[in-house]
Parts: sequence; C-alpha cells; structure tokens
Amino acid sequence: MSVVFYDTHAHLDFPDFAAELPAVVQRAADAGIQRVISIGTDLESSRKAIALAEQFPGVYAVVGWHPNDALQAPADIRADLRELAKHPKVVAIGETGLDYFRLPSANGGTVADDEVLKEKQAAIFQQQLEVADETGLNVVIHTRGDCFEQTLAIMKPFTPKVRGVFHCFVNDTACMQRVLAMNSIVSFTGIMTFKNAQVIRDTLAATPMGSFMFETDSPFLAPVPYRGKRCEPAYVKEISEAAAQVKNCSLAELSTATCETAKKFFFRLKER
Repeated sequence: MSVVFYDTHAHLDFPDFAAELPAVVQRAADAGIQRVISIGTDLESSRKAIALAEQFPGVYAVVGWHPNDALQAPADIRADLRELAKHPKVVAIGETGLDYFRLPSANGGTVADDEVLKEKQAAIFQQQLEVADETGLNVVIHTRGDCFEQTLAIMKPFTPKVRGVFHCFVNDTACMQRVLAMNSIVSFTGIMTFKNAQVIRDTLAATPMGSFMFETDSPFLAPVPYRGKRCEPAYVKEISEAAAQVKNCSLAELSTATCETAKKFFFRLKER
C-alpha cells in the first residue's frame, strides 16, 4: 500500500473548484491524499464546507469567520457557530485569528480605520475561541502581518484546553517553539518548496515530529512544480516529498507522524 497524507486546510467551496469539484476530490484520493479538510471563512462558507463534507466521505469541515472579512461579521457569531459545530464532520473552529498584512491605511484609509478593523478582528477571534472552549474543538489560526504577539496574547487565556494549528506557518524556529510551548502546533504549505523559503525549511527541520501537519491552502500557494497555478489537495504529495528531504526521513515515517498528529488535533477525523 502506498503512503497516505491529509490536506488539513483547503477551501473547496471557493469558485475556483466549482466546475470540477468531484474530479478535484478524486485526484486527491488518487495521489494518496486520504482526507481533505475544507475551511470556512464566514457562516455561508462554513455551511458550504459542511455540505461538501456530507457529499464526499473523505472531506471534513471547519467552521468559522476569517479575519479579513471581520468588518462584515455580525456583532456576535457565537450562537451560529455553536449550532454548526454540532455536525459530526465539523472537526475544528476557524479559520480565525488576526491579519495586519493589508490594513486600510495602506489603501487610502486612516490609522483610525486600522484600529476599527483590528478591534473587530480581535472580537470575532475571541468569540471563536470561546466557542472552541465550550465545544471542546480546537482552532485553525490565521496570523499574517505584524500580529504574532497579539495572536498569542488573545489565545493565552484559552490554553492549554484549546489548542491551535497555526496554518500556513512561515515564521522562524523561535516563533515555532513559542507556538509549541502553548500546546499548539504548526502546518506547512507549498511555500516550503519555493526557492526563497529557506527560513521555512529551517523551521520545518527544527519542528519535532508530532508537532506539524501539511496543507495546501487550495486554491492558493501551489508548490513547485505547479507554482503560480491553481493549487489543489492532490499537491500535498509534492509538499510531503519535499518535506521528507528536509526532515531526512522516509515518506512512510512522515505519513505516520503527520496523519496521527491530525487525528489527535482534529479528533472527529475518523478513519472510515
């Protein structure tokens, strides 16, 4: 039997896949990608992720509200998330967190506009951590731009009960160690295969087995040799092959470690 891997973070509900979603899911299975987790970015997207999980046996869902869409969020999303989280194929809350990469002031807005956005992002992040705490689910964390410290500060009161996976991890080894110290883990994407991503490869090399997972963040961040094209879950194969070289281990060892990590973190991620 060939080795298997999971894509722990994809956006299957995005229009990029609408025309051929069954084929995308089948290509993933053919490449040995046994499980795909479709991530919600708002309530509508979260409901679509659940619908996809119901349609495809190997697909699971995460429900939440993305920080980039924070200003469109209702004042309180907790009741809706609690209801969605009851579904047996919902495996985590998110993706949630902070994003200071494209603040309004960089696009004609004001510093005051930045503060409004930051406050709303923090508020809905806090709400999702509360729901995770109540439901016993873990959280999928988005952190981009200069907000790593703020992300950890908001999470701290909820640890160690609520664990986070810092998805699309691109920080250095010191940041990785701080994440692990909070009983959380990291996840690596196809960026790790890019020529200019030595810092990420160094971080992966230093991350202990059992503390990281793989993801595509499809339709974004296609690995080499597909860089610049639409990404899809099947490409975890290329990510894992590159990672095995970085970790100096076999694909079988990497498969066992990352899949077990995913099953512990997403505890509803059952084998079927």
